[in-house]
Amino acid sequence: MSAARAAYTLLVFIAMPFAAVYLLWRSRRQPEYRRHWGERFGWADRPEVAGAPVIWIHAVSVGETQAARPLISALATQFPAHRFLLTHMTPTGRAAGSEIVARWPGRVQQAYLPYDMPFAVRRFLCGHAPVIGLGMETETWPNLLAAARATGVPMVLVNARLSERSLARAQWTPRLMAETAQRFTLVL
Repeated sequence: MSAARAAYTLLVFIAMPFAAVYLLWRSRRQPEYRRHWGERFGWADRPEVAGAPVIWIHAVSVGETQAARPLISALATQFPAHRFLLTHMTPTGRAAGSEIVARWPGRVQQAYLPYDMPFAVRRFLCGHAPVIGLGMETETWPNLLAAARATGVPMVLVNARLSERSLARAQWTPRLMAETAQRFTLVL
């Protein structure tokens, strides 16, 4: 692990208690934030169809989930033996994804992407065993991408765009961002 990623990982671990408090605070208005806590730490449900190859698509929230809809439809037609894992970071994204799950019953499973802690992302990748990961936006997670590379899961950034705000944030840690970006197999 590079020094930049080690420092980032330390900050993630320090932030975890605050993230838990934040989830509880948000759950006052959106009870969904209290659900599926295990997924946020990498504990995955067993796959619904054992042995079927998994195509994993990460769509953070509603917009990315809507953008994933035609991609999942095309991939489901192209790869009829595969099943899909659709991950989110927000309850609204997960709710939008439930329409995709209903359209492809038994083929699409949903989960929250775990926080970017090494043990959680490894547990997530081992639990779901995707054959490929497709990210629907430029939210990059250094530990997740490192674990995917280590476990042989190719990662594709499908909808690459970088806002001014994201660029400014990335420029605070240029080494970490360069290291992370190099772990993508393909950027579209």
